[in-house]
Amino acid sequence: MVDETPNQFPLMNRRAFLGNAIAGVAASGFFTHMRCWAQATTNANGLNMPIGFQSYVFREEISQKPQETMGRLASYGYRTVEWCSPKGYQGPFTPLVKYSGRELKKITNDSGLETPSCHFTWNEIMNDDSLSERIEFANQLGLKHMVCSGGLMAKTADEVKKRCEQMNHYGEMVKKGGMVAGYHNHNGEFDEKLDGRAQYDLMLEHLDPSLVKMQFQVAAITSGYKAQDYFRKFPGRFISAHLQDYAPDDHKKEVVMGNGIVDWKDFFPAAKVGGLKYIFVEMESNPAIMEGCAKFLKGLG
Repeated sequence: MVDETPNQFPLMNRRAFLGNAIAGVAASGFFTHMRCWAQATTNANGLNMPIGFQSYVFREEISQKPQETMGRLASYGYRTVEWCSPKGYQGPFTPLVKYSGRELKKITNDSGLETPSCHFTWNEIMNDDSLSERIEFANQLGLKHMVCSGGLMAKTADEVKKRCEQMNHYGEMVKKGGMVAGYHNHNGEFDEKLDGRAQYDLMLEHLDPSLVKMQFQVAAITSGYKAQDYFRKFPGRFISAHLQDYAPDDHKKEVVMGNGIVDWKDFFPAAKVGGLKYIFVEMESNPAIMEGCAKFLKGLG
C-alpha cells in the first residue's frame, strides 16, 4: 500500500491494470452463488479467512468504473476488497470522493464483495476533527478495521516513540468508534534502523496492542524479514496482511503466489497465531497475476 505521508522513505512503484467490464452479471444473481462457493473453498482449504485484494493495484480502473472492476475481481474468487480512503488518496481515487461511505459500500456489495478494511493516510487521521469525520465515513462503509498506511518512521528513536503515542490516541478514538485501528508497514520500517534495530521493532515496543494492531506487508521478505517470524514472536498483534511473492532469481519481480520465495505452507499456520482475520493480495507491479493468486489461494489444502 502506498504511503503518501511527507518526509517518508520512497516506496514501491505500482502500475495500473485495465479490467474488462462485466456489467449486468451482478443482476443475474451470479455473485450471490459465487460468494457462497468462495466461502466454501476458503473454509475447505484451511485459510479460515476470506480471499481479498487491495484496491490500490487497480486504482485507475476502480476509480473510473468501480463496480465493473470489482466485479471482475469477484469473478476470480475474491470476496473482499480493502479500500483506500478517497479523501486521503487524492489523485488516483479522486473520482470516488463524491460518494459517501454508505454509497461506496453499496457499490462494493453490488459488485459481489465486502469491505472490512480501508487505508487512511497519516495526515487525515492525526487531527481529531478530521479523524472524527473519517470514523463516521468508516462506519458508513461498514469497516471493521481502519488502517494507517505509514507515518511512524522517523530520524530518532524518541520521535518514533512520540509518533507511536499519537497512533495510540488514534487507536483509542477508533476503538470508541466501534472498530479496530491498524498500522501498515513498508520495507522502510525494516531497512531504516535506529541504534541497530529495525524501526518496526521499536514500533511494536511502543504501540499499545490493545489499541493498535498491525497489518504486515509480506514484501518485507525482500529485506530479509519473514511475516511468519513476527506472527509467532508477537501472537495476537496482527489483524491482516498484504500478500506478495517474488521470483527466486529476482526478488524485485512479483510472481503468482506459490511460485516464489514465500513459504506459504508455513505462513498460514503462523498467521493464525498472529491473529490474522483478513488477507489482501497486492501484486502492485504485475496486476495481471492477481487471477492466478486467487486460484492459488483457493487451491490450498
